[in-house]
Amino acid sequence: MSLPQGETFLPDLDENGLLQQIQLDMGQVISGTLRPVYPDDTWSETYNNQIPETSKNEVLIEYTAHPDACFHLADGQVIPLSQVESEKKAVPLQFVAPATQRVKLRVVERGGGKRVPVKLHVHGERGEYLAPVDRHRILNPAWFEDYSVDFMHLDHTRLWADDSSEPVDAHPCTYIPGETTINLPLGRVFIEISKGFEIRSVREVLEVTSDTREIVIEIEKLLPWREKGWVTADTHVHFLSPMSALLEGSAEGVNVVNLLASQWGELVTNVGDFDGHTTWGSKEAGGDGEYLVRVGTENRQHVLGHISLLGYRGEIIAPMTTGGPSESALGDPIEVLLTEWARRCKEQGGLVVLPHFPNPRAEQAASIVSGEVDALEMTSWGNLYGGIDPYSLSDWYRYLNCGYLVAAVGGTDKMSASTAVGTVRTYAHIDPSDPFTYQTWMEAVRRAETFVTYGPLLEFAIDGHPMGSRIEMSGNGGTVDVAWQVASVTIPMSRVELIVNGEIRESLAVPPGEKSGHWSVKVEESSWLALLVRGHYADKPEIIAAHSSPVMINIEGSPMLAAADAVTILEQIEGVLAYMDTIGTRADDVAHKRMQLILTSAHRTLHNRMHQLGYYHGHTPVLNHSEHN
Repeated sequence: MSLPQGETFLPDLDENGLLQQIQLDMGQVISGTLRPVYPDDTWSETYNNQIPETSKNEVLIEYTAHPDACFHLADGQVIPLSQVESEKKAVPLQFVAPATQRVKLRVVERGGGKRVPVKLHVHGERGEYLAPVDRHRILNPAWFEDYSVDFMHLDHTRLWADDSSEPVDAHPCTYIPGETTINLPLGRVFIEISKGFEIRSVREVLEVTSDTREIVIEIEKLLPWREKGWVTADTHVHFLSPMSALLEGSAEGVNVVNLLASQWGELVTNVGDFDGHTTWGSKEAGGDGEYLVRVGTENRQHVLGHISLLGYRGEIIAPMTTGGPSESALGDPIEVLLTEWARRCKEQGGLVVLPHFPNPRAEQAASIVSGEVDALEMTSWGNLYGGIDPYSLSDWYRYLNCGYLVAAVGGTDKMSASTAVGTVRTYAHIDPSDPFTYQTWMEAVRRAETFVTYGPLLEFAIDGHPMGSRIEMSGNGGTVDVAWQVASVTIPMSRVELIVNGEIRESLAVPPGEKSGHWSVKVEESSWLALLVRGHYADKPEIIAAHSSPVMINIEGSPMLAAADAVTILEQIEGVLAYMDTIGTRADDVAHKRMQLILTSAHRTLHNRMHQLGYYHGHTPVLNHSEHN
């Protein structure tokens, strides 16, 4: 339906449950949505997940009706359905071919013929989304309504725009286990298939005829990172069932999906999926062991922070939330610290991650200084083009500058169909001679042999030592060889940078697809070194697309402690103590004192270290803040 010049589509229903601009007298309008405008003429050349524009005056109308029915438009026009369906000119209504040809669609590996789980998008010549018969035709991208294995890629530059009346451009997809049944219209259909960061995505235009019964599409793996021992993970997913998470993870090429139970006030999610021992997809659970799902918990307090407890065994670590509004129940006191949750997780064999680092940020400093944190998470949510947040990196660098080697991991914090599993992901290295299990994945993260990426893949070593290593050198220092390799079949790369102690030491423009090289770097003081990769699509701004965990070089007599950063870490711990002493909902005296001692111990650990090394600084009271009385 074409709207008159200057008229906007009104999607809200009237008091009778009908659209205001078009109705049927002997039938039902099922849905009305603004038409997506895809680059169909250049479909095969455009990139995966590219969001279409949205027409401002063309509306796709889905309907069912008696053959003698008529459409009634807002301006009084009455147009017989028979006139529309006979394809006679019936402006402002134009017929869209119905999807009546039932087809089996299969996706297989090139050369082997093995069926492969993938992410799938299909649309017709008018941009109409064509879903498999067992998937949503109209996707729901809202929070906690992600019940089907779908992905709705939204334009995040407009999602939070001030003018909420403007439609948000969107690209709907679904996940299939390598085979599905789909109804297609006769004529051209446009297919997009993708699977992670090592396989080149497919965009094809196919002609469907009345003889079409099956469509087979081959995909090809181009980057051999998995064969080198690298496995991928999303450290932060919510709400999906374990089996839905397993399908979405395998279709996105994510080997490990960490599905996290949690609590939002009176809403408690995924607790029934936690049993403290099952890893879905493992050989022990009847899977093939290549794609795994493990249920952990995200334990939360809205000021102290959030903490992800992954892969631990035994009883669930509860309470999962504390301290009241938006986390635990109203009025609940702060009865447990992130640091205490982390210790319990480690005692139960788990992995501790600070999610969507650094926010909320208060207690994270104490947990890191106490040595209870294994990794910091760089988070995407649904934004495929935002890249790694420089703010996350700069806060992580503070701790690295003080000698706290904490791994970098990637997690989406997926809470709706508008976020794809693995939008940003962790690559962790397991020796190819060792088996891939959830346990060996956790061990790789603990070693910090990881990198975080939105697409580009990397390898990085210092004098042959992998990411996460600590290298000891004499007081004379020396020169190290920095070897690296980068490659991408998704986001085109633009630049590779060597980061030393938080600053860019080397920077090199690189081709979009692949490059390797090395630098000779003189090291005169204790330092950490990491690799950063920038990139962007042609129509998007440059982003930080990948970042490695560091290699640390300890030079005898040169402490790894940046005094200015250490002071900010101390101030952060002091802020937690002040919050708990003042506006935080207070627990009983015994619990309050216990938590106070844990935080004070972390503060003194770093404070005493500074003084032992001769770094003096201004002091503020840790307790009894008179200005807060």
